Amino acid sequence: MKVLLVYAHPEPTSLNGSLRDFSVQRLQAAGHTVQVSDLYAMNWKASLDADDAPERDATKPFHASLDSKVAYAEGTQAADIAREQEKLLWADALILQFPLWWFTMPAILKGWVDRVYAYGFAYGVGEHSDSRWGERYGEGKMQGKRAMLMVTTGGWESHYAPRGINGPMDDLLFPIQHGILYYPGFEVVPPFVVYRTSRMDAARYAETCDELGRRLDELWSARPIGFRQQNGGEYEIPALTLKSDIAPDSVGFDAHIR
Repeated sequence: MKVLLVYAHPEPTSLNGSLRDFSVQRLQAAGHTVQVSDLYAMNWKASLDADDAPERDATKPFHASLDSKVAYAEGTQAADIAREQEKLLWADALILQFPLWWFTMPAILKGWVDRVYAYGFAYGVGEHSDSRWGERYGEGKMQGKRAMLMVTTGGWESHYAPRGINGPMDDLLFPIQHGILYYPGFEVVPPFVVYRTSRMDAARYAETCDELGRRLDELWSARPIGFRQQNGGEYEIPALTLKSDIAPDSVGFDAHIR
């Protein structure tokens, strides 16, 4: 199988750098082909702007989504965007690896999403009508592919527990797993999260690698998170709210997971 690992950490000799190298070696040893997009090493441009549509009419105001749509359709996107899209289409699985900074992904990785997820590529795909609202949330160009987050944080696991001060980790990651990965069609497997990174010693590092290796071995067999498919009959179209008989006692993020 083919794996794209998008890596967002500025220090190659960090814990994240070591886990990246371990992951590549583990996947390759299992016979998989791996590409790594090391965003800091690539000096990835994080800001979405008019330069991303170099053939646009510069006499008109820049419109992020519409200019993206035209550039993608006409093959006139910035070259770095097109290369990352080609990697995504090539891959059978995507791994996003990053430290949790201020409760989310680093800005450089968000910028990768903002720029690579073009109109017509990751959104604005398929029919939009009163009976069907595009190909998204379980459908789309990434349908049939798998995705997983690899996340590190200095906080304790208890800090991110259901009653922890930082809020549940599953809630913090929901916009990424549901909104960035499931939206264009990925099957999302549960995240691999490393807590208390500043308290990593040799014994704990070995345990972490053992667990990470197991998760990578099970990347294609693990049960994905049970997000509800938008066009699967459980949502009102075009309101995009759950039907009254679906999880009637649930609200918030939990309502959208079986």
